[in-house]
Amino acid sequence: MNPIEKIMRTAPVIPVLVIEDAGEAREIAEALVEGGLKVLEVTLRTANALDVIRRMNLVRGAIVGAGTVTNKDQLKEALSAGAEFIVSPGLTEPLGQAAIKAGVPFLPGTATAGDIMRGMDLGLEHFKFFPAMAAGGLPALKALAAPFFRAKFCPTGGISAATAPDWLAHPQVLCVGGSWIVKPGARPEEIHALAAEAAALGGAQG
Repeated sequence: MNPIEKIMRTAPVIPVLVIEDAGEAREIAEALVEGGLKVLEVTLRTANALDVIRRMNLVRGAIVGAGTVTNKDQLKEALSAGAEFIVSPGLTEPLGQAAIKAGVPFLPGTATAGDIMRGMDLGLEHFKFFPAMAAGGLPALKALAAPFFRAKFCPTGGISAATAPDWLAHPQVLCVGGSWIVKPGARPEEIHALAAEAAALGGAQG
């Protein structure tokens, strides 16, 4: 199985994490993993994101990746911090080629047929559909998925616990990205409970 597909099939939801305080990283990761969500996307949207990746990597069972990677320099920094996979909001040829050369599991963002075709030209078949709701929601993904029947997706952006099952029911959706699981200031027990609910959503795991 393709390494990125294996990651996508690990759990139905990948928490999309924006963490300001690196001191909270380990307990957040522990709560998520114990709740059943092992794949963690730490977005490079804060000054401490790379340190968060390093600290979350100390949690047994956690598969920690970097999100919001937009260029080759960020890719290099994320890999140096120990990121096990890379997620990008979009896809450029330089970033795509650099990720492929590095041999790291890579999930680039797509929102149009042209985006998907550009990815497939690079040999990629696994994509983030982003921003999922703003880009047209599930009807848009269904329309895009039909001609690109080999493609697999992780829709992210505007998805909630209530709407995730509808997305996961689509055969080409392996998982969804969710920011609802870890809210600023949430206690570990709250994170654990939401992670357990998300892990029970099912989907295309296996």
